[in-house]
Amino acid sequence: MKNVLTLLALASFLAAANPTAAQADGGGVTLGERATAMTWRIAERTQLSEGQYIKLRRLNVGLLSEMATLRKELKADPANLDKALADVLQRYEWDVAALLQPKQLAVYDGLKSEFTAVNIR
Repeated sequence: MKNVLTLLALASFLAAANPTAAQADGGGVTLGERATAMTWRIAERTQLSEGQYIKLRRLNVGLLSEMATLRKELKADPANLDKALADVLQRYEWDVAALLQPKQLAVYDGLKSEFTAVNIR
């Protein structure tokens, strides 16, 4: 249960749009921009190689688009939405773990707890 809550908190953090210049001029932040921002935040702390960065950005784009689709499709059914989001996040975590080296994975695990702490405030 704790893992599901942690994953949902991470999803909330990852899905939250950060203020950017695109919002300042009246436009919204695109999915690609959000994925790039997520990837950059992880990359700067975990010291990703260029290849890892590209793969992680693809994973982040997939995560955000799948989460948006699920939110649209299941907005009337919160219980199934939570389960579906948890499944997507578990698959994402598995893919990220397969992508990172052991030291990078340890740093990433620490980042997840920071993401969760931000959402609690």
